[in-house]
Amino acid sequence: MPFQHSMPESPTLPLPPPPAAAVSAAAAAGRPPPVTSMERTVRTLDRQISQFVAMDRLIWADSADADAFLEAVDDLIGTVQELEAAGTNRGLFDRAEELLSRCMARLEEEFRALIERPDDAVPAAPGGFRSDGSDDEEDFGGGDGYGDEPIPIAKPVTDYDVVIDALSPGSVANVHQIARRMVDAGFGRECAEVYAAARRGFVDESVARLGVRPRTAEEVHASSWEELEFDIARWIPAFNMVFRILIPSERRLCDRVFDGLAPFGDLAFVAAVRTQALQLISFGDAISSSSRAPERLFRVVDMYEAVRDLLPDLDPVFADPYSAALRAEVTAVCNTLGSSIKGIFMELENLIRRDPARVAAQGGGIHPITRYVMNYLRAACGSRQTLEEVMEGDFGAVGGAAAAVDPDRPTSSLAVHIAWIMDVLHKNLDIKSKIYRDPSLACVFLMNNGKYIIQKVNDSELGVLLGDEWIKQMTNRVRRWSMDYQRVTWGKVTTVLQTGGPGVGGLPATAMKQKLRMFNTYFQEIYEVQSEWVIADEQLRVDVRAAVAEAVMPVYTALISRLKSSPEARHDLYIKYTPEDVEACIQHLFEGAAK
Repeated sequence: MPFQHSMPESPTLPLPPPPAAAVSAAAAAGRPPPVTSMERTVRTLDRQISQFVAMDRLIWADSADADAFLEAVDDLIGTVQELEAAGTNRGLFDRAEELLSRCMARLEEEFRALIERPDDAVPAAPGGFRSDGSDDEEDFGGGDGYGDEPIPIAKPVTDYDVVIDALSPGSVANVHQIARRMVDAGFGRECAEVYAAARRGFVDESVARLGVRPRTAEEVHASSWEELEFDIARWIPAFNMVFRILIPSERRLCDRVFDGLAPFGDLAFVAAVRTQALQLISFGDAISSSSRAPERLFRVVDMYEAVRDLLPDLDPVFADPYSAALRAEVTAVCNTLGSSIKGIFMELENLIRRDPARVAAQGGGIHPITRYVMNYLRAACGSRQTLEEVMEGDFGAVGGAAAAVDPDRPTSSLAVHIAWIMDVLHKNLDIKSKIYRDPSLACVFLMNNGKYIIQKVNDSELGVLLGDEWIKQMTNRVRRWSMDYQRVTWGKVTTVLQTGGPGVGGLPATAMKQKLRMFNTYFQEIYEVQSEWVIADEQLRVDVRAAVAEAVMPVYTALISRLKSSPEARHDLYIKYTPEDVEACIQHLFEGAAK
């Protein structure tokens, strides 16, 4: 039932004494002192408001009561302002102020209840996820509305183009009416605090539903990378949900509740969302300041991209001076994540330099550090645009890498950095090649690793970054190592096989027999050893075998032919390998375990 003014009166405030002259006149006549119109107004308002304040139910449970209470509040605010402007009756002003304080306390209770328990007040359509920002009715999260829960909770979504309408239009209108009275009465800051406290529960529970838990920097630094990967996998969608849906929805609701009541709406909004926003930001900061092991690059890039892509959308949400600090915090964590990415690349360089040179790849094959670095860089190029952006931010931090590379190479910061890493890898491999006591095996090792590097560069965006000139230089290096192998391994063999030169009639049979014995020894040693070596790339293996055959077969065939045509000795006693045997052995070189 609506509130009836015929309800029993509650005790009223004592009225202040009238002016001295009126009191004297009234006393002489035997009458009580006269009551002014302002005093009568305060007494009437006290009687009306005290009954509302004493109610044991929500005033807004009945719309007629709510309208009557707001009308009384408006009258009281006007009366207080008149008394303050007049400044002639301090006692009456103090009593009106005290009544206004009790009135505001009850408004705070109603305000909080309308936000936290809207179904306890005037019936209102349940809010929900909205794709167009409209006020059409829709179940919150697809259930029976949020009346079954004390606080409606935002559920995880994948479509960020939505708005959470946590309060119905009717509830928003009610709380706006209360907020306007509290601001008019000079209680705007208190109203903002009550609003923030009420909405903070919704925000906290919503973030908790996303599976993100608070983590201190110490906890993050002490966690294993496997644990952190799991946390990051939850953090990224939670970060998007909070900053793309939850916080913008809170801004929209706050703007509607405090429409025309700046700056209190801005204060309320920041206070409502700050804690959870900073919690998410602090996790990004902790990851940025933790270990910069190379394997962390890809997850940190994911975090950086999530924050970077969000920044433009935050401008309208954090446009006021009070929330600008939050916007700056998001920008700062984006920068720290970017710095972490650059630091991870620097750590990759250090990892290559620190890789011990004591262990060589078996059979001169591809070294694990070569496989790791090339596959790592190849995968990193999947985020090339992001890495270009990060490296362009402050490339000078890499310690002079730009000045160390060939000026003909591509000149983007990422390209220069990748080229620098490749130079570090090359120097590391050169050091590792010196572990091999056999210079021939060192050449095979460098050929294998160089060819593998070229393959990985050609098969990815590394080729675009490093450029044709770099690939050409690397190819020339592999060719030079192949030539060094031919000279070191087969140079003495081909020298032994020489049977004469221009103007020379030929060698005596005994000399040819000696050469053949030396060849048999050299060739057997080379074959037994180098058939165990490996050239991983099939085409490179074919090319090296062909070069060996081209150098050995003509002179060996010529020697055998000379020896067979000589009448001085039986050649079959000295020919251990026929030319066909030598050719077959050469074709079995470098097969390693597959032999």
